[in-house]
Amino acid sequence: MTRFDGRVAAISGGGGGMGRAFALDLAARGARVAVCGRRPEPIAETVAMIEHAGGEALAVTCDVRDPAQVDAWFDTTTERFGAPDLLVNNAAGNFICPAIEMSPNGWNAVINIVLNGTFYCTRAFAQRYRDAGHTRGSVVSVIATYAWTGNTGTAHSAAAKAGVQNLMMTLAVEWAPLGIRLNSIAPGPIETPGATAHLFPTEEIRKAITDQIPAGRFGTLDDVVNAARFLLSDESGYVTGSTLTLDGGGWLPKGMFALGV
Repeated sequence: MTRFDGRVAAISGGGGGMGRAFALDLAARGARVAVCGRRPEPIAETVAMIEHAGGEALAVTCDVRDPAQVDAWFDTTTERFGAPDLLVNNAAGNFICPAIEMSPNGWNAVINIVLNGTFYCTRAFAQRYRDAGHTRGSVVSVIATYAWTGNTGTAHSAAAKAGVQNLMMTLAVEWAPLGIRLNSIAPGPIETPGATAHLFPTEEIRKAITDQIPAGRFGTLDDVVNAARFLLSDESGYVTGSTLTLDGGGWLPKGMFALGV
Protein backbone atom coordinates (compact mmCIF):
# COMPACT_ATOMS: atom_id res chain seq x y z
CA MET A 1 0.00 0.00 0.00
CA THR A 2 1.29 3.46 -0.89
CA ARG A 3 2.39 5.27 2.26
CA PHE A 4 3.15 8.92 3.03
CA ASP A 5 4.78 8.52 6.42
CA GLY A 6 6.81 11.58 7.37
CA ARG A 7 5.18 13.71 4.68
CA VAL A 8 3.15 16.87 5.25
CA ALA A 9 0.22 17.55 2.91
CA ALA A 10 -1.63 20.84 2.40
CA ILE A 11 -5.09 20.66 0.79
CA SER A 12 -7.16 23.69 -0.16
CA GLY A 13 -10.94 23.37 -0.12
CA GLY A 14 -10.66 20.53 2.37
CA GLY A 15 -14.09 20.83 3.95
CA GLY A 16 -16.00 18.36 1.81
CA GLY A 17 -16.28 16.44 -1.44
CA MET A 18 -12.99 15.75 -3.17
CA GLY A 19 -10.98 17.91 -0.79
CA ARG A 20 -12.10 15.94 2.25
CA ALA A 21 -11.56 12.66 0.40
CA PHE A 22 -7.97 13.65 -0.44
CA ALA A 23 -7.33 14.62 3.19
CA LEU A 24 -8.76 11.41 4.66
CA ASP A 25 -6.81 9.22 2.25
CA LEU A 26 -3.47 10.92 2.78
CA ALA A 27 -3.90 10.94 6.57
CA ALA A 28 -4.83 7.25 6.57
CA ARG A 29 -1.56 6.57 4.76
CA GLY A 30 0.61 8.37 7.29
CA ALA A 31 0.75 12.02 6.17
CA ARG A 32 0.13 14.89 8.51
CA VAL A 33 -2.55 16.97 6.82
CA ALA A 34 -3.38 20.69 6.84
CA VAL A 35 -6.68 21.66 5.26
CA CYS A 36 -8.03 25.12 4.57
CA GLY A 37 -11.39 26.54 3.59
CA ARG A 38 -13.42 29.71 3.90
CA ARG A 39 -15.86 28.27 6.45
CA PRO A 40 -14.42 26.91 9.71
CA GLU A 41 -17.04 24.25 10.46
CA PRO A 42 -16.52 21.93 7.44
CA ILE A 43 -12.73 21.89 7.72
CA ALA A 44 -13.00 21.29 11.46
CA GLU A 45 -15.18 18.27 10.66
CA THR A 46 -12.52 16.95 8.30
CA VAL A 47 -9.89 17.27 11.03
CA ALA A 48 -12.16 15.55 13.56
CA MET A 49 -12.65 12.63 11.18
CA ILE A 50 -8.90 12.29 10.68
CA GLU A 51 -8.12 12.50 14.39
CA HIS A 52 -10.88 10.00 15.21
CA ALA A 53 -9.11 7.56 12.87
CA GLY A 54 -5.79 8.17 14.61
CA GLY A 55 -4.24 10.66 12.21
CA GLU A 56 -2.83 14.14 12.63
CA ALA A 57 -4.46 17.15 11.01
CA LEU A 58 -4.87 20.90 11.21
CA ALA A 59 -7.63 23.20 9.94
CA VAL A 60 -7.02 26.86 9.08
CA THR A 61 -9.73 29.21 7.87
CA CYS A 62 -8.41 30.77 4.68
CA ASP A 63 -9.72 32.49 1.57
CA VAL A 64 -7.28 31.50 -1.17
CA ARG A 65 -8.06 34.76 -3.02
CA ASP A 66 -6.09 36.60 -0.31
CA PRO A 67 -2.33 35.93 -0.50
CA ALA A 68 -1.84 37.12 3.09
CA GLN A 69 -4.31 34.49 4.32
CA VAL A 70 -2.60 31.86 2.19
CA ASP A 71 0.77 32.76 3.71
CA ALA A 72 -0.75 32.54 7.19
CA TRP A 73 -2.11 29.05 6.40
CA PHE A 74 1.30 27.82 5.30
CA ASP A 75 3.07 29.52 8.20
CA THR A 76 0.71 27.90 10.71
CA THR A 77 1.15 24.52 9.03
CA THR A 78 4.92 24.84 9.00
CA GLU A 79 5.00 25.78 12.69
CA ARG A 80 2.85 22.77 13.59
CA PHE A 81 4.08 20.04 11.26
CA GLY A 82 7.03 21.42 9.31
CA ALA A 83 6.98 22.73 5.76
CA PRO A 84 4.61 20.77 3.50
CA ASP A 85 6.08 18.69 0.71
CA LEU A 86 2.71 17.71 -0.79
CA LEU A 87 0.02 20.08 -2.06
CA VAL A 88 -3.43 19.56 -3.55
CA ASN A 89 -4.99 22.65 -5.12
CA ASN A 90 -8.66 21.79 -4.82
CA ALA A 91 -10.39 25.09 -3.92
CA ALA A 92 -12.72 26.17 -6.72
CA GLY A 93 -15.78 28.19 -7.59
CA ASN A 94 -18.15 28.04 -10.52
CA PHE A 95 -21.63 28.92 -11.76
CA ILE A 96 -23.39 28.68 -15.10
CA CYS A 97 -23.84 31.95 -16.99
CA PRO A 98 -23.69 32.95 -20.67
CA ALA A 99 -20.50 34.92 -21.19
CA ILE A 100 -22.36 37.81 -22.83
CA GLU A 101 -24.35 38.30 -19.61
CA MET A 102 -21.50 37.70 -17.16
CA SER A 103 -20.62 40.59 -14.87
CA PRO A 104 -17.02 41.61 -14.19
CA ASN A 105 -17.58 40.66 -10.55
CA GLY A 106 -18.75 37.18 -11.54
CA TRP A 107 -15.78 36.72 -13.86
CA ASN A 108 -13.29 37.90 -11.25
CA ALA A 109 -14.81 35.81 -8.47
CA VAL A 110 -14.00 32.56 -10.27
CA ILE A 111 -10.69 33.70 -11.75
CA ASN A 112 -9.52 34.82 -8.31
CA ILE A 113 -10.36 31.53 -6.62
CA VAL A 114 -9.30 29.08 -9.30
CA LEU A 115 -6.34 30.70 -11.03
CA ASN A 116 -5.02 33.31 -8.61
CA GLY A 117 -5.72 31.15 -5.57
CA THR A 118 -3.87 28.23 -7.10
CA PHE A 119 -0.87 30.42 -7.82
CA TYR A 120 -0.85 31.91 -4.31
CA CYS A 121 -1.01 28.47 -2.70
CA THR A 122 1.58 26.92 -5.00
CA ARG A 123 4.00 29.80 -4.55
CA ALA A 124 3.62 29.75 -0.75
CA PHE A 125 4.16 26.00 -0.78
CA ALA A 126 7.32 26.23 -2.89
CA GLN A 127 8.86 29.03 -0.82
CA ARG A 128 8.56 27.11 2.45
CA TYR A 129 9.57 23.85 0.78
CA ARG A 130 12.73 25.49 -0.54
CA ASP A 131 13.55 27.18 2.75
CA ALA A 132 13.16 23.88 4.61
CA GLY A 133 15.67 22.20 2.32
CA HIS A 134 13.24 19.59 0.98
CA THR A 135 14.39 17.69 -2.09
CA ARG A 136 11.22 15.92 -3.24
CA GLY A 137 7.75 17.36 -3.46
CA SER A 138 4.59 16.98 -5.45
CA VAL A 139 1.70 19.28 -6.37
CA VAL A 140 -1.62 18.16 -7.86
CA SER A 141 -4.15 20.70 -9.11
CA VAL A 142 -7.77 19.83 -9.87
CA ILE A 143 -8.95 21.17 -13.23
CA ALA A 144 -11.58 19.91 -15.73
CA THR A 145 -11.63 18.68 -19.30
CA TYR A 146 -13.30 21.87 -20.48
CA ALA A 147 -9.95 23.56 -19.83
CA TRP A 148 -9.11 22.41 -23.37
CA THR A 149 -12.50 21.66 -24.92
CA GLY A 150 -14.36 24.77 -23.78
CA ASN A 151 -17.86 24.60 -22.33
CA THR A 152 -20.97 26.70 -22.82
CA GLY A 153 -21.79 28.84 -19.80
CA THR A 154 -18.45 28.45 -18.03
CA ALA A 155 -16.15 30.87 -19.83
CA HIS A 156 -14.74 32.08 -16.50
CA SER A 157 -14.10 28.62 -15.07
CA ALA A 158 -12.78 27.16 -18.33
CA ALA A 159 -10.34 30.04 -18.77
CA ALA A 160 -9.20 29.78 -15.16
CA LYS A 161 -8.67 26.02 -15.29
CA ALA A 162 -6.82 26.30 -18.60
CA GLY A 163 -4.57 28.81 -16.85
CA VAL A 164 -4.01 26.38 -13.98
CA GLN A 165 -3.10 23.60 -16.39
CA ASN A 166 -0.54 25.83 -18.09
CA LEU A 167 0.74 27.03 -14.71
CA MET A 168 1.46 23.45 -13.66
CA MET A 169 3.29 22.81 -16.94
CA THR A 170 5.34 25.98 -16.66
CA LEU A 171 6.28 25.44 -13.02
CA ALA A 172 7.11 21.79 -13.73
CA VAL A 173 10.01 23.08 -15.82
CA GLU A 174 10.94 26.01 -13.58
CA TRP A 175 10.89 24.06 -10.32
CA ALA A 176 12.33 20.74 -11.47
CA PRO A 177 15.72 21.71 -9.98
CA LEU A 178 13.98 21.97 -6.59
CA GLY A 179 12.66 18.43 -6.91
CA ILE A 180 9.03 19.58 -7.14
CA ARG A 181 6.76 17.77 -9.58
CA LEU A 182 3.53 19.50 -10.64
CA ASN A 183 0.63 17.79 -12.38
CA SER A 184 -3.11 18.20 -12.89
CA ILE A 185 -6.09 15.88 -12.72
CA ALA A 186 -9.17 16.57 -14.83
CA PRO A 187 -12.24 14.77 -13.44
CA GLY A 188 -15.45 14.46 -15.39
CA PRO A 189 -18.84 14.16 -13.64
CA ILE A 190 -18.15 12.78 -10.16
CA GLU A 191 -20.73 11.21 -7.88
CA THR A 192 -20.73 13.27 -4.68
CA PRO A 193 -23.66 14.44 -2.52
CA GLY A 194 -23.10 18.08 -3.44
CA ALA A 195 -22.64 17.51 -7.15
CA THR A 196 -25.57 15.15 -7.37
CA ALA A 197 -27.90 17.60 -5.64
CA HIS A 198 -26.85 20.66 -7.63
CA LEU A 199 -25.67 19.45 -11.03
CA PHE A 200 -27.57 16.23 -11.86
CA PRO A 201 -30.48 15.89 -9.42
CA THR A 202 -32.86 13.91 -11.68
CA GLU A 203 -32.63 10.58 -13.45
CA GLU A 204 -33.27 12.33 -16.77
CA ILE A 205 -30.26 14.57 -16.31
CA ARG A 206 -28.12 11.67 -15.13
CA LYS A 207 -29.05 9.58 -18.15
CA ALA A 208 -28.34 12.46 -20.54
CA ILE A 209 -24.87 12.77 -19.02
CA THR A 210 -23.98 9.08 -18.89
CA ASP A 211 -25.19 8.63 -22.48
CA GLN A 212 -22.29 10.88 -23.49
CA ILE A 213 -19.68 8.92 -21.49
CA PRO A 214 -18.20 5.88 -23.26
CA ALA A 215 -17.59 4.16 -19.90
CA GLY A 216 -21.31 4.56 -19.19
CA ARG A 217 -21.07 5.77 -15.60
CA PHE A 218 -20.23 8.68 -13.35
CA GLY A 219 -16.86 8.85 -11.68
CA THR A 220 -16.48 8.17 -7.96
CA LEU A 221 -14.44 9.79 -5.24
CA ASP A 222 -12.29 6.66 -5.22
CA ASP A 223 -11.47 7.24 -8.90
CA VAL A 224 -10.29 10.76 -8.15
CA VAL A 225 -8.45 9.93 -4.94
CA ASN A 226 -6.60 7.02 -6.55
CA ALA A 227 -5.38 9.25 -9.36
CA ALA A 228 -4.25 12.04 -7.04
CA ARG A 229 -2.50 9.57 -4.76
CA PHE A 230 -0.53 8.18 -7.68
CA LEU A 231 0.62 11.62 -8.81
CA LEU A 232 1.54 12.65 -5.26
CA SER A 233 3.49 9.48 -4.60
CA ASP A 234 7.00 8.47 -5.57
CA GLU A 235 5.44 5.87 -7.86
CA SER A 236 4.99 8.70 -10.37
CA GLY A 237 8.49 10.05 -9.78
CA TYR A 238 9.16 10.62 -13.50
CA VAL A 239 5.80 12.29 -14.19
CA THR A 240 5.62 16.08 -14.19
CA GLY A 241 3.80 18.75 -16.17
CA SER A 242 1.09 16.24 -17.13
CA THR A 243 -2.69 16.08 -16.90
CA LEU A 244 -4.45 12.84 -15.97
CA THR A 245 -8.00 12.78 -17.31
CA LEU A 246 -10.66 10.94 -15.29
CA ASP A 247 -13.90 11.08 -17.25
CA GLY A 248 -14.51 7.64 -18.73
CA GLY A 249 -13.61 8.96 -22.17
CA GLY A 250 -16.33 11.60 -22.07
CA TRP A 251 -14.24 14.40 -23.53
CA LEU A 252 -13.07 12.45 -26.57
CA PRO A 253 -14.45 13.76 -29.89
CA LYS A 254 -17.25 11.69 -31.36
CA GLY A 255 -16.19 12.21 -34.95
CA MET A 256 -18.26 12.98 -38.02
CA PHE A 257 -19.41 9.38 -38.48
CA ALA A 258 -19.89 8.36 -34.83
CA LEU A 259 -23.14 6.43 -35.23
CA GLY A 260 -22.87 4.20 -32.19
CA VAL A 261 -21.75 1.15 -34.19
